[in-house]
Amino acid sequence: MAEPPYDLVVIGGGPGGYVAAIRGGQLGMRVACVEKRGSLGGTCLNVGCIPSKALLHSSELYAEVRHGLAGHGIVAGEVALDLATMMARKDKVVADLTKGIEFLLRKNKVDYVIGSGRIAARDAVAVSGGGGETTLATRRILIATGSEPMPLPGVSIDEKRIVSSTGALALPEVPRELVVIGGGYIGLELGSVWARLGAKVTVVELLERIVPGMDGDLAKQLQRVLQKQGLVFRLGQKVTGAKVKSGRVEVGLQPVKDGEATTLAADVVLLAIGRRPYTAGLGLEAVGIAVDNRGRIPVNERFETAAPGILAIGDVIAGPMLAHKAEEDGIACVECAAGQAGHVDYDRVPGVVYTWPEVAAVGRTEEDLKTAGVPYRVGKFPFSANSRARVNADTEGLVKILAHAETDAVLGVHIIGPDAGTLIAEAVLALEYGASAEDIARTCHAHPTLSEAVKEAALAVAERAMHV
Repeated sequence: MAEPPYDLVVIGGGPGGYVAAIRGGQLGMRVACVEKRGSLGGTCLNVGCIPSKALLHSSELYAEVRHGLAGHGIVAGEVALDLATMMARKDKVVADLTKGIEFLLRKNKVDYVIGSGRIAARDAVAVSGGGGETTLATRRILIATGSEPMPLPGVSIDEKRIVSSTGALALPEVPRELVVIGGGYIGLELGSVWARLGAKVTVVELLERIVPGMDGDLAKQLQRVLQKQGLVFRLGQKVTGAKVKSGRVEVGLQPVKDGEATTLAADVVLLAIGRRPYTAGLGLEAVGIAVDNRGRIPVNERFETAAPGILAIGDVIAGPMLAHKAEEDGIACVECAAGQAGHVDYDRVPGVVYTWPEVAAVGRTEEDLKTAGVPYRVGKFPFSANSRARVNADTEGLVKILAHAETDAVLGVHIIGPDAGTLIAEAVLALEYGASAEDIARTCHAHPTLSEAVKEAALAVAERAMHV
């Protein structure tokens, strides 16, 4: 029999898929990457992580000029918002990065195939697009199709008045009033963008707290800070529906506990209650792959599905739905397929909320440790006592380190403050190598830097912080 033209066909060109394809090319595999969007980078690059961060940065600058420069002795004249230019800059950032990924695939001899991929057999992927269908024969298939916004009964997205994160990244004007359904990462980030640009933002959350899953101390402080920035929170509220009437949207609310139903009116409603695996039209049933009760594809430690030769990574399998997790999955998966070792510890995957201040975390929360009965000690250090934070006038927040009470092993690190998303990398490395709080405390940190707050929190675990 003729040898198939490909060693690996990747369905999906998002962070997990294109990185897996590149790694396969580096290892000498013949690889094709199939992407139906016609633009590589997946949700993250096209309508997620990257455009949202572009708008977050631009809106931060706008807010700083309006409210923050006077304290530095900088007097600015009248400040105006050019939303069209801000959106155009965001779009250019996305376009430049997608072209960069195409270059990386060519550099690593990966064939980029535009079209919708479907598993035709365990060794074949059918690609439809351009009015026809072609079949790619391959030794292995990697499913990396990512996720899609979670729907909510009674709320129909039209991407005009009732929008998903995709529509919220491309609003033609600043809404006077914006209702965000969901108090997680996406809702808070995009709510922050439009609040800075002038919208009155109300966040509705089913639970009695925001950012579920993050440490409770950080969640409380983040809510307090965002309230100071103008966001309003309606917690413990179930959304019963949303209807467009006369160019406005009416949102029905019912308290989870006792209380009467109410209605909120807004110009735009953002539905951001989470995401779910995207596996529609893949043909999983035909090759004997069944999804679990959350729509995820079960895999073993080598990312192998129930069908021999078919692998899966990223948002379609268990674990945090994060771009960097998908990248690590992709690398480990392909290395395993090449006969090497590969593993991803999901307890070492950091999560970041890119509001300002940022919130970042890795490892166990204090609530986790209490539930599990693990003895622990806590070290905290506020950014208000950090020299660089004071110089920068960014003193909101703190670093919180949880260490085992007997071994001093770092169990979790939680940061709310300036550039927390960068600072968390030190904590991830500490957990990856099994560091103790004392290891961090005895590591020399440059002065004056924000990272000194991490060192001081580690010192605080043993009640010997120097500057508080």
